[in-house]
Amino acid sequence: MYKHVNLLALRLFVRVATHGSFSQAAAELNLLPSSASRHIAALEHALGQALFTRHSRAVRLTDAGQRYYESVREAIEQIDQAGEHIGEEDEPRGRLKISAPPAFARRHLAPILMAFQERHPGVELDLWLTDTFSDPVEAGIDVSIRIGALNDSRLLARLLAVQTFALCASPSYLEAHGTPRVPADLAQHNCLVYQAPYGPQKWHYRQGESSFVAAEADGNVRSNYIEYLLEMARGGKGIVCFPTWLASRYLERGELVPVLAEHTWALEPDALGIHAVYPANRQRSRKTQSFLQFLGDAIGEPPYWDQWQGERRGGAMPRRRPVSKG
Repeated sequence: MYKHVNLLALRLFVRVATHGSFSQAAAELNLLPSSASRHIAALEHALGQALFTRHSRAVRLTDAGQRYYESVREAIEQIDQAGEHIGEEDEPRGRLKISAPPAFARRHLAPILMAFQERHPGVELDLWLTDTFSDPVEAGIDVSIRIGALNDSRLLARLLAVQTFALCASPSYLEAHGTPRVPADLAQHNCLVYQAPYGPQKWHYRQGESSFVAAEADGNVRSNYIEYLLEMARGGKGIVCFPTWLASRYLERGELVPVLAEHTWALEPDALGIHAVYPANRQRSRKTQSFLQFLGDAIGEPPYWDQWQGERRGGAMPRRRPVSKG
């Protein structure tokens, strides 16, 4: 027979189901693991159903637990969103969980988040760094930063910026090995290539409005760690093709210089967007929508990391930084 259950037990249940871990769920709610286990045991007793199967390294939902999770997760989200609308009408509050690729987060998202929290101290931030596109609904993520193709039609997306790419190398490399004059010259150079899960990424180029063409680019180093490739390029070991959000600070300092800049370069020509994606049920969330607006304003149009190009050409483009607290 169904008995009364408390809200803390339900929140804990959702977190255990999401993480597959009592200890991680307990830490998020500032509980001891033993206390978390007692809450879940009391919840199972109240429901008359086992919600989890326990293993030495993880816990899994039972069939009954899975059905309960799908209902309870949505109810908890609605309760949290209702709480956001209590108190000051325009001030967001509550926990905001964000997922982002590590390299982008380190360079751009971290200072933006600090500025956002200074403006909105009622928002608590959880930042999860991963290059894996996990299901934000299942993981309880409010906003995911995704770079490249969007494959989940259940999610809403806001375009933050269109990626531009730079083929670049250090001055010392070009002095030692010469500067490519046409894309075909890359076959004679050491090209440092990113190793994607599906294989080495291709470099594509076009001139003017022509179609993209794959360049012949290979070398003695491949890696799935872009920071390593970046350091190799800065150290004079080869040529790289990187998005400007990653390389612009080094281009601006002259540590890297553009190569074949008269061409437009890309890795995936049909997937150039940087998006913030979020579940449809976050549309009414004040903290989510406030963050999306803040993030878009901080990045700017064009994105602030590309504005050095206008300045270098003598343009009057104002410089914007993401840490403005305005």
